[in-house]
Amino acid sequence: MRTLTTSALIITSTLLFTACSTTPTNETNAPASDTTKASASTATTQPVASSTAAPAKAAQLNIIPIKRSVFFDYNKYDLKPEYSPVVEDHAKYLIANSDKKATIQGNADERGGSEYNLALGQKRAEAERKALELLGVPTSQLEAISFGKEKPRSSGHNETAWADNRRADIVYHSK
Repeated sequence: MRTLTTSALIITSTLLFTACSTTPTNETNAPASDTTKASASTATTQPVASSTAAPAKAAQLNIIPIKRSVFFDYNKYDLKPEYSPVVEDHAKYLIANSDKKATIQGNADERGGSEYNLALGQKRAEAERKALELLGVPTSQLEAISFGKEKPRSSGHNETAWADNRRADIVYHSK
């Protein structure tokens, strides 16, 4: 009986430790590889939430959510329902960490003119900012900017690369 109790304690401890572990800032929600590049001067270097950790637990542990990008359809700026959990995770984190500020960086693919893509990128960033505000994040913690087609994540000239570049990224920094 004592061996069974000891085994159960070890298994429980291992599961708890695994659930609370952290991983690098690599994302898993991107159409292609998504490593969310940000300048070292503005991005935080805190650990990110493991995909096994509950979103509420991540906010309580002061851990930035792992998924940082929301992707859009061609010439669209409405948030897809499949990205609601991503936005909700960031809202919980920002509400729990009022000393943090986030910049939402809107991006577009290479097709279209520079002015059009800057406007489209801004609309994408604003859509995510508004969704975060509706979830209770104070306006003072958020900024929406556009890079248009100037900061592509993928350099290809095909649908896969274009889909990877139609996004809004969230970058954290201290107030």
